[in-house]
Amino acid sequence: MSRFAGSRSISRRSLLATVPAAFLLSSASGRAAEPPASPRRADALRVPILLYHRFGPSLNDEMTVTTPVFEGQLSLMRERGYRVAPLRALLAALDGTDATLERSVVLTVDDGHRTVYSDLFPLVQRYRLPVTLFIYPSAISNADYALTWAQLAEMKASGLVDVQSHTFWHPNFNIERKRLSPADYARFVHDQLARSRAILEQRLGGPVDLLAWPFGIYDEELMQAARAAGYTAAFSIERRPVTPADKIMALPRYIVVDADRGSRFDALVAGQR
Repeated sequence: MSRFAGSRSISRRSLLATVPAAFLLSSASGRAAEPPASPRRADALRVPILLYHRFGPSLNDEMTVTTPVFEGQLSLMRERGYRVAPLRALLAALDGTDATLERSVVLTVDDGHRTVYSDLFPLVQRYRLPVTLFIYPSAISNADYALTWAQLAEMKASGLVDVQSHTFWHPNFNIERKRLSPADYARFVHDQLARSRAILEQRLGGPVDLLAWPFGIYDEELMQAARAAGYTAAFSIERRPVTPADKIMALPRYIVVDADRGSRFDALVAGQR
């Protein structure tokens, strides 16, 4: 089961991978625990998707989770009997084709900060963690805070990391809608969605059909545009577990911060906050 980094700065932004079947949270030795004995009924499905941004030895900003805290979160999940499941396994369960997600958690990381590679990826490898990265390609091998294409390719080649779209340069669609005419806005949205998919597929291979909404901003028009651009699921930042009742183009995720530790993190993965 189980490393993170456009042309724009990745700040808090004023808001607080295709991989195989679910991996069990394992020890540092890599030995996995036994899978749960009984499947979860589809109508009882409640799986939290955790959203991270940056990692590191010290707390540099509100969106950094320090590496020791992240390791503590993994330990707590292991102690509580949770497993980290691939995002695509959760999507399959929503389709009714997989019912094995009892006590599961999904890990996602937005933006593509360089600490994904330097700090997260070693832990991904050690604990065999499936992780989905949502990337905006304008930053890659361009911004000094961001990952490089070589790093993304290495992580993807591990079989543990899926790389998906966060639009081309992470725009605020509310601002762009006010700035542009309706026709220009529609063209802008399509370009952001389609160009990101095309670049990621061309540079890294594999299907890119999942989207994380920048700033968590979405509406019916944007969801329709995403479907037209070839996306099959998209993700917001509403704080609650995913259930089969959720819209497939606006699946909720919990933003995780450094203060999410101990009983606070315990409640989060249990879907209680």
